[in-house]
Amino acid sequence: MGLAVVTLKKGEGRILKSGGMWVFDNEIASIVGSYVNGDIVLVHDFDGYPMGRGFINRNSKIAVRMMTRNERQEIDETFLKKRVQAAWEYRKKVTDTGSCRLIFGEADFLPGLVVDKFSDVLVVQSLALGIDRMKLTILRLLKEILAEDEIVIRGIYERSDAKVRRQEGMELVKGFIGEEFPTTVTIEENGVKYEVDIKDGQKTGFFLDQKYNRLAIQKLCRDAKVLDCFTHTGSFALNAGIAGAKSVIGVDASQLAVDQAQRNAGLNGLSDRVKFICEDVFELLPRLEQQGEKFDVVILDPPAFTKSRNSVKNAVKGYREINLRAMKLVKDGGFLATCSCSHFMDYELFTQTIAQAGRNVHKRLRQVEYRTQAPDHPILWSADESYYLKFYIFQVMDEQ
Repeated sequence: MGLAVVTLKKGEGRILKSGGMWVFDNEIASIVGSYVNGDIVLVHDFDGYPMGRGFINRNSKIAVRMMTRNERQEIDETFLKKRVQAAWEYRKKVTDTGSCRLIFGEADFLPGLVVDKFSDVLVVQSLALGIDRMKLTILRLLKEILAEDEIVIRGIYERSDAKVRRQEGMELVKGFIGEEFPTTVTIEENGVKYEVDIKDGQKTGFFLDQKYNRLAIQKLCRDAKVLDCFTHTGSFALNAGIAGAKSVIGVDASQLAVDQAQRNAGLNGLSDRVKFICEDVFELLPRLEQQGEKFDVVILDPPAFTKSRNSVKNAVKGYREINLRAMKLVKDGGFLATCSCSHFMDYELFTQTIAQAGRNVHKRLRQVEYRTQAPDHPILWSADESYYLKFYIFQVMDEQ
């Protein structure tokens, strides 16, 4: 039986034609042939021109996620092995693979699938119905490919508990794939050790995308007094500590995260200089300002203030507020590291928001560097959702 054929409306498929991997439900003119959600389908332009193969799900606004531009290419085990092998060969060249993201969805041409490696454990997140069917095959292939490089994976944990699965008509799933193992894993990154809670930590347990941004702040933190806001499990704070900071305060609203951060400080012998407190950053910063506190380095690593286009306006207010508060706490000539992990808060908007915050508090910003996510989270041009992390380091100066 042949595959169902999805035909686009005339003038639609702009993302697809510019190199993206998504076909939206409102771009489809017709579907000929039988299919069930999750099946591989052929995609044709309005005039019958073949656009490739992808998997369909009419429950989702993203109706088809493309797997290949070659209409004749079978999506079989040989095909998946090539994709997985390419993802691993790329990581070996661009990053420290001790702990890294092995598969980053669309950017690795395996749409909807994320696999993170924490030392000898894999954590998988599957967010699309079609790739969910291939998940176990992909994980088996990944283990085989890593074994060829003498990397033995002792266990796999699934964190497919993100709410976006509901938009695909899928249930939230969390648990072991295969044998059980202890879910606290110790990793080392930039010379810092962390305990990663892959079962109950945020997303897959640890944010690997900031790896080299954390490294970038080390050079600024020697002998410095440092404030790390939204510290999560302490990663920026610990990089400051290991670089020789005089004192570091890490702040997070989650007691669970703060407890983990304190354990991580102990793990690195930094408990005397790196302290953590459970507070709301928006309430703490004005209070520190009233107390006349000043820091050599302030770090802002907030969660995404917006996860949709509709709430961008409120997000701008939030980013402007914390950045202007932070600038007031930086000593004249000190440094501010600030970032946004929201895809919808794009580079231009984030940059404008920080500039506005600087003007509002009469601070001059001298850019030290601009960075994005670590290269194991590659940015695929034309797949805009793969570019989400914006990270600035500024020197903050009073107006002169």
